[in-house]
Amino acid sequence: MESLVKFVQDEFVTRKDLPEFSAGDTITVYYEIKEGSKTRTQFFRGVVIQRRGSGTSETFTIRKMSGSIGVERIFPINLPALQKIEVNKRGQVRRARIYYFRGLTGKKARIKESRH
Repeated sequence: MESLVKFVQDEFVTRKDLPEFSAGDTITVYYEIKEGSKTRTQFFRGVVIQRRGSGTSETFTIRKMSGSIGVERIFPINLPALQKIEVNKRGQVRRARIYYFRGLTGKKARIKESRH
């Protein structure tokens, strides 16, 4: 049964060609918002906390600071409203899921930039 689901996902769901990014990277996600009959593009720039899942059900979580409040948002990889993703900075972290980042403030919340 799992192989059948995987086959259908691979064949029929269109994959977007998105850049490679992982936890610790600072990215900007551009997505469409519908307000009544109008649509507009909005962006969300922050640090990737995690990537979870595989295939079409994969999601990623981004965290940004809005004033002094941390805001996190979860995006599915194949969200139809997703327009593009820009990688602003590559971060060097030792974990795949950097939940500890939520508790850091100030200079401790900086992520070392990787050189590649």
